[in-house]
Amino acid sequence: MVDLCCPLRGVCNRACERCYRWFPCLADPVRRSSLLLKVALVGLHLVCAGVLFLFDRDLIEKAQKEPWYIALYLLLFVATLIQYFVTACSSPGYVLDVMRAVNDTNSMFTNRFKQRQTASSKNGGFVVSLDGNQSGRNLLGSNSTSWSKMVMGLYPPGTSIRTFTCSYCNVEQPPRAKHCHDCDRCVLQFDHHCVWLGTCIGQGNHNRFWWYICEETALGLWTEILYIAYLTADIARAWWKDAVMILLLIFLSISLIFLFLLLLFHSYIVLTNQTTYELVRRRRIPYLRGIPERVYPFSKGACRNLYYFCCARSSIYDLERLPTAQELEEKSRPFTCLDVFTCRCCC
Repeated sequence: MVDLCCPLRGVCNRACERCYRWFPCLADPVRRSSLLLKVALVGLHLVCAGVLFLFDRDLIEKAQKEPWYIALYLLLFVATLIQYFVTACSSPGYVLDVMRAVNDTNSMFTNRFKQRQTASSKNGGFVVSLDGNQSGRNLLGSNSTSWSKMVMGLYPPGTSIRTFTCSYCNVEQPPRAKHCHDCDRCVLQFDHHCVWLGTCIGQGNHNRFWWYICEETALGLWTEILYIAYLTADIARAWWKDAVMILLLIFLSISLIFLFLLLLFHSYIVLTNQTTYELVRRRRIPYLRGIPERVYPFSKGACRNLYYFCCARSSIYDLERLPTAQELEEKSRPFTCLDVFTCRCCC
């Protein structure tokens, strides 16, 4: 028995080596599992929709009479899958990328400043002599000096730089950033690491993630309605078809409950400008530890939070500073009847 297994194991190893040579992305276990999950999710979508069109003849007849109805369903189906891959391939906003962008911007500003100084000296203006290496060291320092100054400005005065330096990436984290051990990077406004998407959810893709959940919930609800319409129709059909549809309907119902609760949860944290990590680990985060639970330190009001989440997030490099003690005291003030008329919770 052992002699039979050894050749088979060798054949499997050689086949895996050839597969890894043709597809290098499969050599990494993390990327391989992420790819398999993506294939499984797309397969589930195709099975749930394909079985429905394969078994339900009335749906095919309805598509011929009212093509717009099925066209809208297929449009939502395709849009959901596209939104899934767009979200999975989008960057959550890595701190290292932001740091490079800040340093590149400062270096461009320094070069323009030198050019203006040279032009002014030629035109008879004031002359400033700067050593190139010395000026670069003073303005930019190392590759992270300008970034360090910017991050320190987001924290209260007197905060030690060691308290917000990541021990894994060795970079200064802005408020609300966290190191993801799955991605091995620090993420701005870290929400969570999504296994199904294979990426982190942060400031750069939280908007896309919310829209994906919304589309997935709508698609699941519509598909479940079509399943129920098929099962309640008074048509003679094979028993095994009903059994398959009932099993898929149970799976869809469980998935829909989970998606609906997830959509409500993320809508709540969007309206209060929170993240999942801040809500779950509030007592372990240093800058949230002494703040009452009913106080949302980064909230600008429900309307403004929704506006910045949906409309104003054109760039992922939006760094929020920690609120001052006076702002926290104002936000912790109890609501009164006058606050209802002035829409304090919204603006």
